[in-house]
Amino acid sequence: MKTFIVILLLLLSISYTQDSIGQNKATYIDSFIENKMAESGMVGVATAIVIDKKVAWSHGYGYADKDKKTSFTPNTIMNIASISKTITGACLMHAVEENKLSLDVDINNYLPFKVINPFFPNEIITLRNLATHTSGITDQEPLYDNSYYYGGDSPEQLGDFLKNYFDTKGKYYNQDNFLKFKPGKYFNYSNIAAGLAGYIIEIRTGKKLNEYSKHFIFNPLKMDNTGWFFSEINLANHSTLYNRETDTLKVIKPYGLTTYPDGGVRTSVSDLSKFFICLLNGGKNNGVRILKKKSVAEMTKPQFTEAVKPDNVDLVKRNEGLFWAFDNNGKRVGHTGGDPGVRTFMYYDTKEKVGIILFMNTELKEAELKNFRTTVYDEIFKYALTLRDNKTSR
Repeated sequence: MKTFIVILLLLLSISYTQDSIGQNKATYIDSFIENKMAESGMVGVATAIVIDKKVAWSHGYGYADKDKKTSFTPNTIMNIASISKTITGACLMHAVEENKLSLDVDINNYLPFKVINPFFPNEIITLRNLATHTSGITDQEPLYDNSYYYGGDSPEQLGDFLKNYFDTKGKYYNQDNFLKFKPGKYFNYSNIAAGLAGYIIEIRTGKKLNEYSKHFIFNPLKMDNTGWFFSEINLANHSTLYNRETDTLKVIKPYGLTTYPDGGVRTSVSDLSKFFICLLNGGKNNGVRILKKKSVAEMTKPQFTEAVKPDNVDLVKRNEGLFWAFDNNGKRVGHTGGDPGVRTFMYYDTKEKVGIILFMNTELKEAELKNFRTTVYDEIFKYALTLRDNKTSR
């Protein structure tokens, strides 16, 4: 009996020690992030850690609205910039499942106007090219930057913008909208190409992308704080965005995107976690399936091989899925996002089996922003390993 009591006390002691370690680490990560925010001037941050395809930890720091002292939480809504492309990618694969699209045919089969690279008029561009940024389409930066509409949702229709950009008689058309490379031969990140992919989904499904994604992604996964446009979300829960590139903190006027499929989703860390987990779980979350396993596998697998890859891609350093990115020599998969006042991360470490989502609502000087996001992300990753190891040891 005495031996049993000793063993029981020992086990309780070990459990208590592990809990204490977890609590101490939690206190440390909170202090670390708060100190880094104070040093840099970052206004609001929210983050989540995914372990075993579940949210293991989530927290918010600072303010969604500094003047009103509104806390930034995992339920705070903000635009997520280019992470939106992963949702466009999921919509693309769903349309493929419905036999409404093919990844490898000429996109001109689907469009009411022609998209032809004037330097290679006989070469076709495919949806796979659009989704891997190898289409030969490039963003004319002044024009693309002007497609951001400050004051609300963009009044210019996606289809009108694209027709003007690609139709030879369009007001935005220029041969320099294309690169002097054949499709598939050169990697060049293009937001307008992603917008074009979203528009093709709309044409072939007969639904606007916001409606299509709401029907088969947001509603089934109960992503109740997610939408593409201001009109679709609770503005009272939407974060203010800030710019601190100078000594003065400035509020950024709310803006919408004409080419919204490339970066227009507004969501929270909590909601995005549901989508992320769904993809990590082969298209299913909490008994709800939004995509077939083979569709998710196609979207998230490396598309470039030694036999088929762009000339400017080193496979040791990078690869692409379908609107899905491989980072850190392929050890991390997911996507990042960057827009005025916005920096977002959604990555899964394939070796350590942990995922991290990170939202930030403040634009800093580039060097300061890079230092903040790197150090904070790395520290959250270390904390994620602690949570994982503590869970495994129990």
